[in-house]
Amino acid sequence: MTSETFIEIDHVTFGYDVSRPILSDISLNFQRGKVTSILGGSGCGKTTLLRLIGGVHAADKGRVVFDGEVVNVRNRERLYRLRRRLGMLFQFGALFTDLSVFENVAFPLREHTTLPEAMIRDIVLMKLNAVGLRGAAALRISEVSGGMARRIALARAIALDPELIMYDEPFAGLDLISMGVAAKLIRTLNDVTGSTSLVVSHDVPECMAISDHVILLATGGRIVAQGTPAELMDSTDPETRQFVRGEPDGPVKFHYPAPEIGADFGVNV
Repeated sequence: MTSETFIEIDHVTFGYDVSRPILSDISLNFQRGKVTSILGGSGCGKTTLLRLIGGVHAADKGRVVFDGEVVNVRNRERLYRLRRRLGMLFQFGALFTDLSVFENVAFPLREHTTLPEAMIRDIVLMKLNAVGLRGAAALRISEVSGGMARRIALARAIALDPELIMYDEPFAGLDLISMGVAAKLIRTLNDVTGSTSLVVSHDVPECMAISDHVILLATGGRIVAQGTPAELMDSTDPETRQFVRGEPDGPVKFHYPAPEIGADFGVNV
């Protein structure tokens, strides 16, 4: 692993069911200080990859290496120290609905630090200001829109100034304006803080606009292609071209494999 490599996925195999691996002997490197998007259809292992990096699950085979240190889910002290260095934006925000906007962002600071309340207040307002929501600090979560909730979750994810920020479907369910705001925030926060960002998404245009590197996965965790956004957009590989251009016809079929229709009803056709 080079000094530029922040996260290494080294021949990793993992499955929730041992008979059906989600990721099979996959190897990837994520570069320090870059925005890397992981694209692919549902069920290809994108979110699973983030969970392995965060130590939610242990690889069945292979290693996940975080800044030179192997992620060991059995060593709680080391795992806690690792998680202190990363922030996670969950797919639907995972905000505490019974807490205010301010209290949601303050939560990780109170959980992981011994900072005085005055300093926590300043940090929370600074993070909310970074996502354009300092004026919403006193609101309840029920009073904010879906796009605002996603930005609040992002403020919480960066509260501890993480070195790694992982985004799980940050554009899901957002209107076009909110989607553009979220994409710009991801790029700006990465550049301003010097963090490393991993973005899991189905949204090709937004990811292509903000990423330094793009990885395209297929079912089984197979790496279809990787490179700069321009390289993937210009690819002549049929599977890559179909995904990034959203073409209905190609190697990826609409129908799940099935027997002839007549076989379902016990008749010959």
